[in-house]
Amino acid sequence: MVQLSSKSNTQTEIKEILRLSIPLASAQIAQAATGFVDTVMMGWLGQETLAAGGLAATILTTLLVTATGVIFAVSPAIAEAFGGGNRKKISQITVQGFWLCVAIAIPVMFLINYISPLMLQFGQNSKVVSIAKIYFDVMLWGFFPALTFAMLKSVISSLSQVRPIIIIVVIGTLFNAAGNYVLGFGKLGFPVMGLSGLALASVLSQWLMLFFLIIYILKQTELRKYQLFQNLYQFEPKILQEIVSIGIPIGISLAFEVGLFSVTTYLMGLLGTDILAAHLIVFQSIAIIFMVPLGISFATTIRVGFWKGQNDAIVYSRCASLIALRRSAYISMILGGGFMIIMAIFLLIFSRQVISLYLDIHNPENTRVISLAIPMFVVASISQILDGVQTTAAGALRGLKDTRIPMLLSFVAFWGFGLGSGYLLAFKFGLDGVGLWIGQAIGVATSAGVFIWRFRQLAATNFARK
Repeated sequence: MVQLSSKSNTQTEIKEILRLSIPLASAQIAQAATGFVDTVMMGWLGQETLAAGGLAATILTTLLVTATGVIFAVSPAIAEAFGGGNRKKISQITVQGFWLCVAIAIPVMFLINYISPLMLQFGQNSKVVSIAKIYFDVMLWGFFPALTFAMLKSVISSLSQVRPIIIIVVIGTLFNAAGNYVLGFGKLGFPVMGLSGLALASVLSQWLMLFFLIIYILKQTELRKYQLFQNLYQFEPKILQEIVSIGIPIGISLAFEVGLFSVTTYLMGLLGTDILAAHLIVFQSIAIIFMVPLGISFATTIRVGFWKGQNDAIVYSRCASLIALRRSAYISMILGGGFMIIMAIFLLIFSRQVISLYLDIHNPENTRVISLAIPMFVVASISQILDGVQTTAAGALRGLKDTRIPMLLSFVAFWGFGLGSGYLLAFKFGLDGVGLWIGQAIGVATSAGVFIWRFRQLAATNFARK
C-alpha cells in the first residue's frame, strides 16, 4: 500500500492532469480551428455566406457533439479497466465502440440530408437555407470519420497515449486550412467552389486524421499489446450495453448544452441577419477558447476513472483512492476556471481585434455587426469562466460513470433556466442578442453549481460505503 504526503500527491496530480490536458486541449483547439478557419473564410465570401454557413456548421456541431457524447462513454470505461489492469476488456470496449460509431453515423447522415426543409419550416430565410444546403450536402460525408476519430482518440487518451493526437490533429487542421483556400477560392488551377469547397476540404481532413490515427495504433508498440482491433467482428452485447447505458445520458446532456447554443443561434436568426452574424463571430471565438477546459475535462474523466478503477481493484486503500479522486476533480475545476478568467480578460480588452479576424472593421457596411458583437463579447466572456468550472465538474462525474442524474440536471439548467431566461430577456425585455447570451450565462452558472453539488454528494456517500 502506497502512502504519499498531501503535498507530494497534489504536485503529482497536477503534473498528471497537465500531462493529459495539454495534448488533449491542444488537439481540441486544433480541431476547433477547423471550424474557426471555415467561419473566417465564410466571412471572406460575404455576410450571407457567413450567416448561412455558420448556421449550418452550428447544426452539424450539435449533431456531432451529441453523437460524440455517446461514444465518449468508452473513455471512463477504458480508464477504469486500465486502472484495474484488465487488458482484455480494453480491447472489447474498443471494438464495440467502433460498431457503435457505425450504428450512429448512418442514421445521422440521413438526417443531415433532410435538414434544409426543416430549417424552412422553422422560419429561416429561404436564401440562407439554400446556401446552407450546399454545406450540408458535402459535410455529411465527414460525419463517420469525425465520430470514429473521436472514439479512437478517447481510447488512446485513456491509455495515457496523448501526444500523437495533437500531431495528427495539427496535420489535419493545416490540410483543412490549405484545402479551404485552394478549393474555396480556386487556387492552383482548381475551380472556385466557394462554400462547397470549404466543406470538401473539411471532409477530406477528417478522413486524413482517422487514417493517420489508425496507422499509429497499428504500429505503436505500447498500444499493440492491447490488440485494440482484434476480433473486430465479435459482438459483445453486455459491453455494448454498458457503453450505451453510460453514453446515451452523456450524449443527451451535451445535446442539452450545445442544443441551447444551437437554439440560441436559431433565435438570433429570427432577430435579423446582422445579429446572427455578430453572434456567430462571438460564438466561434468562444468555442475555440472553450476547447482548453474541455480538454481538461477529458483528462479529469480519465484521472477520476483511473482512481475509481484503483479503488475497485483495491490497488490502494479505499481512503487513499477517494482522496486522490477528489483531488483530481477539484484541481481540474480550478485549472478550468482559472484559464477562463485569463481568457475573459483578454476578450474584454481585445474584442475589436478579434472581430477584425472575421470582418473588415474599417468597412462602414460592417459597423452594425461590430456594434452588436462587442456587448455580446462582454457577456460571453464572463459566462465562460463558469463554463470552465462546469465542464470540468461534468468530466469528474463521467469519470464516476454518473451520467443519468447529470443529464436531468443539464436539462433543467440549460433549457429551463438558460433558454427560458434568455428568451424573456431577448423578446420580452428587448435585449435582443445580448439577452440571449445572458440566458446562456444563467444556464451555465446553474449547471456549474448543481454539478459540483452532485460530485460532492457522490464522493461523500458512494465511496464511504465501500
